[in-house]
Amino acid sequence: MKFAQTAGRRRTTLALRYLVAILVLVVFLFPVYWLFAISFKTPDEIFSSPPVWVPSQLRWDNYRVLFTEGDAWTIWNSLVIAGTSSVLAMGLGTFCAYSLARFNTGGKNLAMWILSQRMIPPIVIVFPVFLAFVFFQIVDTFGGLILLYTAFNLPYVIWMMRGFIVDIPIELEESAMVDGCTRWQTFWRVVFPMARSGLMATAVFTFVFAWNDFIFALILTRTEVITFPVQLTHYMGGQSQFWSKISAMSVLGSLPVFIAVTLLMGLNALLLGWGLRAPSLPLRARRSPRRGCRRSLGSRARGRTAPRRRRGRAAG
Repeated sequence: MKFAQTAGRRRTTLALRYLVAILVLVVFLFPVYWLFAISFKTPDEIFSSPPVWVPSQLRWDNYRVLFTEGDAWTIWNSLVIAGTSSVLAMGLGTFCAYSLARFNTGGKNLAMWILSQRMIPPIVIVFPVFLAFVFFQIVDTFGGLILLYTAFNLPYVIWMMRGFIVDIPIELEESAMVDGCTRWQTFWRVVFPMARSGLMATAVFTFVFAWNDFIFALILTRTEVITFPVQLTHYMGGQSQFWSKISAMSVLGSLPVFIAVTLLMGLNALLLGWGLRAPSLPLRARRSPRRGCRRSLGSRARGRTAPRRRRGRAAG
């Protein structure tokens, strides 16, 4: 009897959990569905009351207009600016983070000072930045926005990657250098595989930060390099809003972020498949600087160790 009551309670609890999970999923996914639905609706369906939950037919005219009028080209501008600035910020920031984590560059307070630069409200410095851009004649250029986004994302990248690198045991790097690895080989063969997941996560957020920026893109662009967030504001006026264009443009603008995250996750799995994982490196006697590092790490990846090969050669 008690067993039956306990089993019944478990089934009831499990059913309630599934019900709550489904309700939460509906709440979070409904805005996404509604955005897609509006992008296919006619103006009459958009403003109808009661609302039309499902479009009568899939109208691609809202998307076709964006391409014929050239508005969709702003998504390419955002992709170039966000992608290039993210790559530069990740490359420079990772090496800066490694220097802070392993060599304590600048002392204990430099890392916190770098992070504090990210706390400055953009609206506070947008006017001085605009004057500097006018002086150097880089207003409404790809290079200007890429330079600005790289500089603003660097503190975040440095702070995040410093935390990931600090968590890596320094004994692994010491073992690799005892085996004959140079500092660069140690970074590429030991630090990078262990910090790879953190690197991908930081890259995703860096790309999203650059993609979603509005205030700098609004002030520093005119007609040549208008970005996706700025283009959306062109459909909103004091008298009317073009909801069909807004929804269609929002759908197109969300695709690059989804694709970027998917590609980074695939790249992470691909590197894992290639065997770029953290090796277990015991301390051993130093060998020749270059061949020793490649031989020892390569042999471990194949499941053999260099001492066994030497013993085999001695026996032969």
